[in-house]
Amino acid sequence: MEYLVFSFWFILIHTVAYMLAGMLAYRISKDIYEGKKRLMDYLRDMSVEDERKHVLKWLVPSQLLRGLLMSVVLYPILAPLGEMTFGLRFAFLVGLMFVYTHLACAAPCPDTIEGSVYMKERFFKKSAFLRFQFEMIIYTLILGFMASYFLF
Repeated sequence: MEYLVFSFWFILIHTVAYMLAGMLAYRISKDIYEGKKRLMDYLRDMSVEDERKHVLKWLVPSQLLRGLLMSVVLYPILAPLGEMTFGLRFAFLVGLMFVYTHLACAAPCPDTIEGSVYMKERFFKKSAFLRFQFEMIIYTLILGFMASYFLF
């Protein structure tokens, strides 16, 4: 039962952190997501109603699934996490989430190390790379704080 409670709250914290970070970053990144000349034209165009509806339909369910998967992976280290000080736990979770789920992930994206190797130059742009880092830093700080404070 302890694991289910942890997963429930982790899923909620992840989803809230993801949505908050996305809303903040979207304000400075509209040119990544909207318009015919958007930086990442392989992404759905949020200015096209059908594409926007698809994103809105699947945004929350996909984050709930991501939160569940990430929470389950943490099960084996819940006890050691609970024994850490708040500061160490916060630093660990922020680092884990930023490095493993983002910067060093194996998917070639315009904001990852793999992307810098495998993506064509038109998709890997410094301006987009930096704005994506901003979003992920916000996300990991929110998630790291909320999870460290409320889950342990």
